[in-house]
Amino acid sequence: MTAHQLVLATRNPKKLAELRRILEPAVDVHVLGLDDLPPYEEAPESGATFADNALAKARDAADATGLAAVADDSGLTVDALNGMPGVLSARWAGRHGDDLANLELLLGQMGDVPDDRRGAAFVCAAALVLPGGAEHVLEAEMRGRIIRGPRGSGGFGYDPIFIAEGHNMTTAEMTPEDKDAISHRGKAFRALLPLIGAALH
Repeated sequence: MTAHQLVLATRNPKKLAELRRILEPAVDVHVLGLDDLPPYEEAPESGATFADNALAKARDAADATGLAAVADDSGLTVDALNGMPGVLSARWAGRHGDDLANLELLLGQMGDVPDDRRGAAFVCAAALVLPGGAEHVLEAEMRGRIIRGPRGSGGFGYDPIFIAEGHNMTTAEMTPEDKDAISHRGKAFRALLPLIGAALH
């Protein structure tokens, strides 16, 4: 029996690999990214919240493909910056997806913030939209702190400057499996697993 197909509404190969690690061993499913499918018109990420953006992406993918679709919108919320960059995390420096520029801008903005006030959290909203119209969205977070310079070459985004609570290495220094076990995205998608399993079987 072939695995059910599930669309992950992303073109980010690192995010796709991460979600395949989390979902495929747990549910009989093959996760397709947008680059595996014929192109369709994608709505801009203009939502006010992570949940708004995740649902919009999953709806577009489900409508265009006729398959169950999942999407996430994730970002970094920094206590000293009043929760920013938040939904603007991927384009904090002005250009979407420029990880290095975003990271350097954030470190510059936090240059004067003392070590005891550098709390932050990675937040993920994970959405599941079914072709029949049913929608689910779950949120999770990983609390931690921002360090003063990047460490590690794994992960992506702000991983090289984020240390999760209870750990002494950045999420860019962790193995993919160790990061998945504690990450905001890992928690949110594991919480969605029963809903995905029920929807596909």
